Amino acid sequence: MIEISEAAQNYLRDLLAKQEGEEVGIRVFVAQPGTPHAETCIAYCRKGEEQEGDIPVAYEGFKAWFEGRSEKYLIEAVVDFQQDKMGGQLTIKAPNARVPNVDVDSPMEDRINYVLYNEINPGLASHGGMVTLLEIVEDNIAVLQFGGGCQGCSAVDITLKNGVEKTLMEQIPDLGGIRDATDHSETENAYYQ
Repeated sequence: MIEISEAAQNYLRDLLAKQEGEEVGIRVFVAQPGTPHAETCIAYCRKGEEQEGDIPVAYEGFKAWFEGRSEKYLIEAVVDFQQDKMGGQLTIKAPNARVPNVDVDSPMEDRINYVLYNEINPGLASHGGMVTLLEIVEDNIAVLQFGGGCQGCSAVDITLKNGVEKTLMEQIPDLGGIRDATDHSETENAYYQ
């Protein structure tokens, strides 16, 4: 799944040894996987902070948890540490993090992001706009936020209902609906005012 070099393991082991508390490890996950904005992250993970579905891996001196839903995006990923004059730098290279790898069994968040970034945002970009998923709340309601030319645009309701909602509901049948959490009182960059 992911390779952590010896140099990176040594660095992480030393870093984790300086943390207060027992059994502090790391958690590796991909935020917004399969999208152009995917980001591979390493975070501290104290005992009990691991998530359901995480895959535990024991290294010498520390434990790592890899987010289960990120597993396919972490294939061929490499974590390395390079010493330099300033101390050094931990790097993560995950060549599959931004590759769309979504199917009907993928988590709803991944399916929504896939549709937003690959189908909806390219159309909104012609007006300097974009929409992002903030969260999914009860009843599978997707909370979205518009930005750029869509924020404060007088046509945002049409875009929301006839474009974004219609497309998402057609492609993600278990989606309960959408909600716009954007502050549309800011109209400085709005496409239509």
